[in-house]
Amino acid sequence: MSSVPSIRVRALNDLDVRDGDYVLYWMVAYRRPRWSFALQHAAARADELGKPLVILEALRVGYPWASDRLHGFILDGMRAHRDYFEKKNVFYFPYVEPEEGAGSGLLASLADDACLVVSDDYPSFFIPKMQRAAAKNIDKKLEVVDSNGLLPLRAATKVFSRAFDFRRFLQKTLPEHLDELPLEDPLAESPPLPAGFEAAVRSGLERWPEASEDALCGRTLGALPIDHEVPRVDFEGGFVEGERRALDFLDGAFERYAEERNHPDEGAASGLSPWLHFGHVSTHQIFHEIATDEGWSLGRLSKKVSGAREGWWGMSKNAESFLDELVTWREVGFNMCAHNPDYDKYESLPEWARVTLEEHESDPREHVYSLDELAVAKTHDPVWNAAQSELVQTGRMQNYLRMLWGKRILEWTPTAKEALSIMIELNNKYAVDGRDPNSYSGIFWVLGRYDRAWGPERPIFGKIRYMSSQNTLRKLRMSEYMARFGDQAGLFDPA
Repeated sequence: MSSVPSIRVRALNDLDVRDGDYVLYWMVAYRRPRWSFALQHAAARADELGKPLVILEALRVGYPWASDRLHGFILDGMRAHRDYFEKKNVFYFPYVEPEEGAGSGLLASLADDACLVVSDDYPSFFIPKMQRAAAKNIDKKLEVVDSNGLLPLRAATKVFSRAFDFRRFLQKTLPEHLDELPLEDPLAESPPLPAGFEAAVRSGLERWPEASEDALCGRTLGALPIDHEVPRVDFEGGFVEGERRALDFLDGAFERYAEERNHPDEGAASGLSPWLHFGHVSTHQIFHEIATDEGWSLGRLSKKVSGAREGWWGMSKNAESFLDELVTWREVGFNMCAHNPDYDKYESLPEWARVTLEEHESDPREHVYSLDELAVAKTHDPVWNAAQSELVQTGRMQNYLRMLWGKRILEWTPTAKEALSIMIELNNKYAVDGRDPNSYSGIFWVLGRYDRAWGPERPIFGKIRYMSSQNTLRKLRMSEYMARFGDQAGLFDPA
């Protein structure tokens, strides 16, 4: 089996690989069985040691913003994994925690009989802290593997403050990594499990019953101590659905992407962010499909490193535009989260942005809204209300309107710090793609991250880029969007 690039693998403790009954893959972020460097590395380690592979995918209840919406989306993926792994030579153990703390000890118990533990190197939310704690508490080597994007997280050693600078770095650095794709099926060559192996592993897990069919189908959600006021969305999670959606997009709306992606009525955006966030679909797979469709090869890359948005890839206009979003704008957020532990703090904003925001902190606000009022879309602005209504109802928000949404929150709150707190709360609570490096990029862009100072200087905004609902209505085709979501604005029951 081909090895994973060493730059994508790092150990979280100094322990050696030891004798054991199996290799344990702890799936926490790349929740997919295909196109995953992490699963590939775990399978390669198992093959190297001549041991079976055990896959643990656990869903806890105590994570921030836990709700029917987020739980349900993850459970869709776990159900798809169960069906997929049943046909593979691995032992997959799905666990759904019934109450907070019930899953304590499960990882350690499985690690006791393992040679080593492999997990996902994901740089945000509670995952890094959880893995660091695990590395101290289990008596086995813990390796984490980066399968986030085309550029390895550790290929850069600094935080890039502008997308332009990050794009130039990509254009210099990415070519050496573009032919390093994870295997489509990392389990294709796994040998059969030894007789009685699954029963032997299960015998030590009586305290943590395997997730039932009812649990994986979401029929037990109502009994879990999570937020039941944020309902499930009407689209399905999981790698099967994620891959299908990606291929459907590339066969359809992709051909209109460059010209129409910003217009809500045109439906030309990919809509893939929920599946990307939960690792249900891989950027490597999407890139591979685009490159294949374009008949592309490394030789078509431009030799000119200019940081320009178009022209470097040597692909069509739609491909260049989409890859700038999928690679540059998505991965600049991963760069921030991987190298700045304060990525979600106000203090991580550029100095110029903090200075201008604080200079205008005492400017009068014509409208001031509380978090509760904003959550139920009760403002004077029908465009903003429609965007918030879309978020609450569907778990997603149209890309361009997400920027306007944040700018208006800044305008309607007493301070930029409060605006930041509200944006994070609303986004992470309702958006299926929230709590993600890419989400934090968008939220902090509202306040100046990855941007520059703009003139003329304005009240409240200072030198921060300004956006208005009036200009948005003039620029975008969104009459159908407003008819769908605008009629609902302000009609949610605040209780």
